[in-house]
Amino acid sequence: MSDPIAIAEQTPAVKPQSGFSGADIPAYDDYAHCVHCGLCLNQCPTYKLWGLEADSPRGRIRQIVLVDQGRLPLGDSFVKHIDQCLDCRACETACPSGVEYGKLVEAARAQIEQNYRRPFFSRLSRDFVFRGLLPHPRRIAALARLLYIYQRSGLQWLVRATGILRLFGLADREKLLPPIDGKFFFSQLGRTFPAVGPRRARVALFAGCVAQVSFSALHEATIRVLTANGCEVVVPAGQTCCGALACHAGVRDVTRSLARKNLDVFLSDEFDAVVTNAAGCGSTLKEYEHLFAEGTEEHDKAQAFRKKMRDVTEFLADLGLTAHFSEQPMRVTYQDSCHLLHGQKIREAPRKLLRAIPGLEIVEMAMADYCCGSAGSYNVTETETSLALLAEKMKHASATNAPVIVTANPGCLLQMRAGAEIHETEQEVVHVMELLDRALK
Repeated sequence: MSDPIAIAEQTPAVKPQSGFSGADIPAYDDYAHCVHCGLCLNQCPTYKLWGLEADSPRGRIRQIVLVDQGRLPLGDSFVKHIDQCLDCRACETACPSGVEYGKLVEAARAQIEQNYRRPFFSRLSRDFVFRGLLPHPRRIAALARLLYIYQRSGLQWLVRATGILRLFGLADREKLLPPIDGKFFFSQLGRTFPAVGPRRARVALFAGCVAQVSFSALHEATIRVLTANGCEVVVPAGQTCCGALACHAGVRDVTRSLARKNLDVFLSDEFDAVVTNAAGCGSTLKEYEHLFAEGTEEHDKAQAFRKKMRDVTEFLADLGLTAHFSEQPMRVTYQDSCHLLHGQKIREAPRKLLRAIPGLEIVEMAMADYCCGSAGSYNVTETETSLALLAEKMKHASATNAPVIVTANPGCLLQMRAGAEIHETEQEVVHVMELLDRALK
């Protein structure tokens, strides 16, 4: 293992290119906290799958250090091991030294983005998704309309029945496509929803990008729960993608551009909080300051924004529920979203909200804090590994005999709904806000 003192004497070999920042290169202290104790190993999904040191948090940090020192080439092997990381950050929860592993691996991916030439079709698809699609709401809506036709016209059934997807190795990926809404949430941007009864708080709802074409019902349920508990909800116009997927992929220039837009939008008005129902988005939104150098105006804005940013379960658990909930006699099990538990350190809030629903029996599943394999776009880029992790998760979820699985992130919802279908568990998968909304009715 590397010597932290020796690392301090090194100047990083990789320099930021145009569009990137010095904030994309880790500082010595970020590495030095790792004492190579190995307590992270059994919490790492890829290490547990393969038992390879190079695919453990400790092993990946070692490789990042060597690349920064110029002692290891930034080549195919390094890229493979970094790409295979889920960035679930379970190692951060296990680490006694406070290593910010997520910060390190995302910086490593930024270096890869700057200095490594991927195969042609990989470059093409990455540029399309991270630069050509996600930052542009109208393009997302246009593509979603095409997918809606594919899913609702019978074409999806026909394509699946012919087996052509399996021929091209796309069958598993196609199962993970999000179902497209008939009506997009984009139409709600700029609206304000008044509180029911006395106003206790004024909040802004972060609506995301893909969520606006696939999770409109979740957004609407979230608004109903918030307003029923005395919150005025504003859905600011001009907001855009949080940049989480681009950030996890190392495309930090795009993430930085999206962050600037969101900071301007959400800091332009007075809110008690900015809330999101997507744990993956929330983790990135709370860490915008990592994108900008200390002492800059943008870094100061990001710090001010972080103080307002809340996961909706976190916000409501702190505010307290005042709405009346009807009896819901059912057994449920809760699956922790990685970026809520490990990224934002929020475990109790969603469980506290669920316990507020009369008649609800909560059964904890084994390894509830173990990644389901969604991990942003990981289930698309590393599908085989993702499905192996999903199989393990569904085994534990099924063992609870709970007909309903509850989670707090849209990516987890999609992944586990696919898991319930693939493994035929006949379990419904819902968001915490959706269950609270049902109880309101």
